[in-house]
Amino acid sequence: MWMHTSGLTRRWPMLIVAGALLFGAGCAAANGALSLAVPVVPPTPVPTAVTASVVPPIEDDLALLEAEDRLISDLYQRVSPSVVHIAAQVITMDFFWGPLPSEGTGSGFVIDREGHILTNYHVVEGARSVEVKLSDETQVTAQIVGADPPNDLAVLKIDVPADRLTPVTLGDASTLRVGQRAIAIGNPFGLDRTLTTGVISALGRPLKKDENSVIYNVIQTDAAINPGNSGGPLLNARGEVIGVNTAIRQNAEGIGFAVSVDTVRRVLPPLLSSGRYPHPWLGVLGYSITPELAETLGLPVEQGLLVARLYRNSPADRAGVRGATQQVIVGNHRMLIGGDILTAVDDTPIRSWDDLQEHLEERTRVGQTVTLTVLRDGQPLRLSTTLVEQPR
Repeated sequence: MWMHTSGLTRRWPMLIVAGALLFGAGCAAANGALSLAVPVVPPTPVPTAVTASVVPPIEDDLALLEAEDRLISDLYQRVSPSVVHIAAQVITMDFFWGPLPSEGTGSGFVIDREGHILTNYHVVEGARSVEVKLSDETQVTAQIVGADPPNDLAVLKIDVPADRLTPVTLGDASTLRVGQRAIAIGNPFGLDRTLTTGVISALGRPLKKDENSVIYNVIQTDAAINPGNSGGPLLNARGEVIGVNTAIRQNAEGIGFAVSVDTVRRVLPPLLSSGRYPHPWLGVLGYSITPELAETLGLPVEQGLLVARLYRNSPADRAGVRGATQQVIVGNHRMLIGGDILTAVDDTPIRSWDDLQEHLEERTRVGQTVTLTVLRDGQPLRLSTTLVEQPR
């Protein structure tokens, strides 16, 4: 074993020397001299940071953005003097302490040089006194001269010189489109004349205030509307009022609602002249027909209003509409059936109770004669009647 080891030890130096001579000979042949070769180590690559080239903004785009900024800024300068801060003093009843004074705040806007201000009804509901602060910080007492609770609108009157008032311009709801600019000005959290911007998110929404009250044809917007904005104007890009900010969806951002300017144009004249708006009334109660209800009751149609009851001497009663003739149990509910099925008013299809209420509110007036289309025993009948004011 040792021999093997020593033998190997003696031969390795000879092989190494021979290899060195051969390598040196190659170098001598190439360079003309014998020299030791130094191994060439390739350079370690150095990572190079690549800088992304910044594309300069297009001048036309910048000009467009600047023009839009100027438009909104100019709009604010024109319209903000019309927006007022409203403080309503309300007495609330406490179980232990009895009547306690409290203050609610909101917004409103000047609609003429006679000192009329439009706001939400809920801003001044139950108020014992109302104070209005103008854009020049002048504070004056206001009187409530008109109110329409169903549409959440109210008119105030202040006594100030006409030259200190800047009325707004009412827009045209027929020109509104989803996606158009929407601008809100109001007093959120007491921050006077705050401007927020967004777009019209939807049109024609029904806004349910409570179990018995719905505001129809409401504008939905994502412009920030916060407590204190109520009663302030929602504007288009021209600075025209397209709605009255009235509500926000709780626990949600970017969902606000405004009473449409069409509703304002319809309700405002009676509020100014008589202090209230007369709502048309038919005097009928019934059930919205669905395909499921139609199948259960064997009705000839899958939509419409199944008349249950009529108010005595109401327009529907005088027209000859018939109510229920019997009572049945459907599921866990008692239903009155056998009455007429209302399918149209003035040839406008009525598919449900909400359809009837919306049609009466939006398209008819007190004193107007309407034609009712009903199904009786499967046969269509046309009945005429004149609408009266809804009892209060």
